[in-house]
Amino acid sequence: MAYIETPRAPFGAISTFRVSQFVTNLVEDVRAWNDRRRTYAELATLSPEMLEDIGLTRADLEENFLIRG
Repeated sequence: MAYIETPRAPFGAISTFRVSQFVTNLVEDVRAWNDRRRTYAELATLSPEMLEDIGLTRADLEENFLIRG
């Protein structure tokens, strides 16, 4: 019977991977938050008539775009 050694990750590789994934996810979350914030700010400047033209209301903005802390 042959002995097969399975490769192991170098010491700290898994921790490094988890930290890099955390940072990547954090950056993506901040970008998404900023996009939503900018979209809300831009749409909030439109008149009710303009919002109606694109199928939105003020309530839609509050419900879908307002960032709650």
